[in-house]
Amino acid sequence: MDFAAARKVMVDSQVRVNDVTDRDLQAALLAVPRERFVPAERAFAAYAEIEPEIAGGRRLMLARDLSKLLMALEPRAGETALALAGPYAAAVLAQMGLAVTAQEADPAVLEVVGPALAEAGVSGVEAPLAKPVGEGYDLIVSEAAVPARPEAWLAALKVGGRLAVVERAGPAGKAVLYVKGQSGVSRRELFDAAPPVLAELAPEPAFAL
Repeated sequence: MDFAAARKVMVDSQVRVNDVTDRDLQAALLAVPRERFVPAERAFAAYAEIEPEIAGGRRLMLARDLSKLLMALEPRAGETALALAGPYAAAVLAQMGLAVTAQEADPAVLEVVGPALAEAGVSGVEAPLAKPVGEGYDLIVSEAAVPARPEAWLAALKVGGRLAVVERAGPAGKAVLYVKGQSGVSRRELFDAAPPVLAELAPEPAFAL
């Protein structure tokens, strides 16, 4: 399979047509080998308009949705970024000149994506996703959805920092952009999306008598 040709088709048919106009982001998507972020036996599915599985139920976000999230973040070379459950996003941001940490909780996921992250110059860290490693990030992004506003993730941003994530409490979700200011955090809804929710961030079930 010609993966370079598949990347071009992906960018032309899934990214550009969905109003993703950032030329640097388009170039990064054309350069990063998305097929390296799934097991070799699933590489053929990396560029289809689906969410291919990495391991343990974790999936890559649709290229269309991820590219729209990343454009909303307005990434700039030299910024620091944290990708929580977002290994492909991490590599794309690194290609754009950011210093990126990719945090994963499942060692099976890191086993699949670790070599590609290393080649991209991304630091891979294994730690619970509910607790971001480090602080003072310019950008935080996730390829998975969260069930509610991720307060711990927002706390890891610097003032002026941005977080892009899908919030999903039911069958449908909404991609949102948070911006951290001196006196609070602003929230803007971006588009509809429904990637799988991170199980470890789901609230504990409540029982009523």
